[in-house]
Amino acid sequence: MKYETIIGFEVHVELSTNTKVFCGCSTVFGQPPNTQVCPVCLGLPGSLPVLNRKALDLSLRTAVALNCRINRQCQFERKNYYYPDLPKNYQISQLRQNLGVDGFLDIPIGDGSEQKRIRIHNIHLEEDAGKNVHPENAAADCSLVDLNRTGTPLLEIVSEPDIRGADEAMAYMQALKNLLEYIQVSDCNMHEGRLRFEVNISHRLAGETELPSFRSEIKNLGSMKSAVRCIEYEAKRQTRALDRGETLGRDTRLWDDETGRSQAMRSKESAHDYRYFPEPDLVELDIENDWIERVRAELPELPAAKKARFIERYGLPEYDAGVLTASRPLAEYYEQVVAAHDNPKAASNWIMTELLRELNEREIEARESPVAPEHLGKMIRMIDAKTISGKIAKDVFAEMLAGGGDPERIVQDKGWVQVTDSGQVETWVDEAIRANPGPASDYGQGKDRAMGFLVGQVMRLSQGKANPGLVNELIKKRLRP
Repeated sequence: MKYETIIGFEVHVELSTNTKVFCGCSTVFGQPPNTQVCPVCLGLPGSLPVLNRKALDLSLRTAVALNCRINRQCQFERKNYYYPDLPKNYQISQLRQNLGVDGFLDIPIGDGSEQKRIRIHNIHLEEDAGKNVHPENAAADCSLVDLNRTGTPLLEIVSEPDIRGADEAMAYMQALKNLLEYIQVSDCNMHEGRLRFEVNISHRLAGETELPSFRSEIKNLGSMKSAVRCIEYEAKRQTRALDRGETLGRDTRLWDDETGRSQAMRSKESAHDYRYFPEPDLVELDIENDWIERVRAELPELPAAKKARFIERYGLPEYDAGVLTASRPLAEYYEQVVAAHDNPKAASNWIMTELLRELNEREIEARESPVAPEHLGKMIRMIDAKTISGKIAKDVFAEMLAGGGDPERIVQDKGWVQVTDSGQVETWVDEAIRANPGPASDYGQGKDRAMGFLVGQVMRLSQGKANPGLVNELIKKRLRP
């Protein structure tokens, strides 16, 4: 490759608090516009902010989990700019004394057997802005503003430009999302805007070590898929521009997911453009060592530790454990399946092959699965008890995906109970042998591969209801007495 893509991320995470960061308004999503506001988040004269302690606690937990150095003294500042969804014309944020600095996150690269360390420049707490709403009605010559989101606690995680290419970018986003879910600071629901990405992208000649003087920042990417598409597009756009000898500068761009293109928005701002100054209505924070150590001690089981436990406790291969612990919701789903029926490897197989395919196609998390974990566990128990065959189980699983619910009821309603009566199975075996004399003769002469074909014919005749073990036993008895 002639050029190397240089990527840095600014990730915005809405924290899981019941109220906003500087007032008592609710943070519940989806309420009628402008019903969760007060004088503080509207910036009315005389209103004063009061810091939400839980928001700071969750921010500190994230900084510790990302191996940051905690600034014992930090302060809030006003970031001044005008936009319709920012009623105060400034955002309370942090710049000079961020909560956490100089951290890192290790991400898997290649086939996952190696890791790369991505440095974290800083982590800081700020308030979210509102939301502009653009009516779809072409006759509505206006935009509306919903300020319900204004003041929601927002954690910004800023990486160093250590990421190279779209694959590493995806690995970073997934690893960071997984960590945030594990430490329970946010549910990271991207459909509700609780996890958003901004990427800084530039290019340099392969082999160079100096960072380019130019870069493009693309704002408000609401999904990992959009972020990857944007990176790939920008890589091509900047490569073409450099090959033509164009001079690139620093700019801010918007991503249009429908057209798959970025559009120039404005030249890139710097800190002085925002005229930062200390927030006069909030005192400087003094974070004591005891607080940091308490947060460190309260950290839940992290992905690496959970993976090791899955290998030891459930006897899973390293690959299975890695897939199942890649996200907290999936790990919790797996353990609920095993709690319903103690067959760890079967649970792993069904989740990794059947369930994950469906979740990926639907772009949903395990916690949103239409198949409840206890129902999947019950279905695996029915397979182990030989109530249903593996073939029938796939049909049962499809019914559960469609909202069928309890597998026992599905099997009874559909008449799918596995047939273990030897007389009935013998009838199917004899019919399959008569209809397929060639494979039957081959198996009788010692050609074991013919067995699979004959078993398949019996299962077809029985519509998957015949007990496979009994079928094998009866075929051997008939053809190799």
